[in-house]
Amino acid sequence: MNTATAAGRLRALLGREAPIVAPGVFDGLSARLVARAGFAAVYASGGAIARSMSLPDLGLLSMSDMLARLSSIVDAVDIPVIADADTGYGNALNVQRAVRAFCRAGVAALHLEDQDFPKRCGHYDDKALISAGEMAGKLRAARDAAGAELVLIARTDALAVEGLDAAVERAAAYVAAGADVIFVEAPTSEEQIAQIARRVPHPKLINMFQGGKTPLVPLARLAALGYRIVIVPSDLQRASIGAMQAVLGDIARDGNSATYAGPMPTFAERETIVGTADFLRLDKRYGSD
Repeated sequence: MNTATAAGRLRALLGREAPIVAPGVFDGLSARLVARAGFAAVYASGGAIARSMSLPDLGLLSMSDMLARLSSIVDAVDIPVIADADTGYGNALNVQRAVRAFCRAGVAALHLEDQDFPKRCGHYDDKALISAGEMAGKLRAARDAAGAELVLIARTDALAVEGLDAAVERAAAYVAAGADVIFVEAPTSEEQIAQIARRVPHPKLINMFQGGKTPLVPLARLAALGYRIVIVPSDLQRASIGAMQAVLGDIARDGNSATYAGPMPTFAERETIVGTADFLRLDKRYGSD
């Protein structure tokens, strides 16, 4: 799916009453599982992708690292992919190059953030920001590079650094610079979540994951407040880490994973997920007589 088609689908979803819930993924298999579970969109989390490479979320991934993983995620699903473009990998010129590459990969949307480089996970402490003017320039560069189709999301980390008023001011400036959706990262109370909703009269994205600085709020409440996209970046990866640790414990103790057979997908179920039968049919179709 190319960016124009994917972004069109995402914009149609944004026009519906219910928020878009996009679980965070880190490879093609996790993306495929999200699609098979019936979700309408998937979030390619920079933090989850970094951690899948055994790296913390500290701006250590290059654009090439992210693109390599993005292509496998986009290829694995037929639903819109929302991508994490971090700080755009440099200044406004780097942003333009990154946005063009992300569009070639087929993403429906991407978010850029106003942290200084190297960035930090939004739920880490001691973040630093670039000026609102510099970020607005990056967003204008992104819009010029992408055209009108891409859903451009502006993330601000100002809440933790400069306070709510500054975050709201930045949100307005970022919309004026071309952002379609605003992402105010890491509110720390339900009251802050509600204040952001009241004071930012534009489509909004919120980050909901277990154990972060932001409290978990029911989806119906987020919908009533006007949040249009809900990303859940890390929960799938953390669940998979827990499952792998449990199986490794069984293997270390028994030499096999028989005691974990209940929750583990069967061999056949795994092959269904990755579409083995479809590939074999194609192989037969194109094989020699």
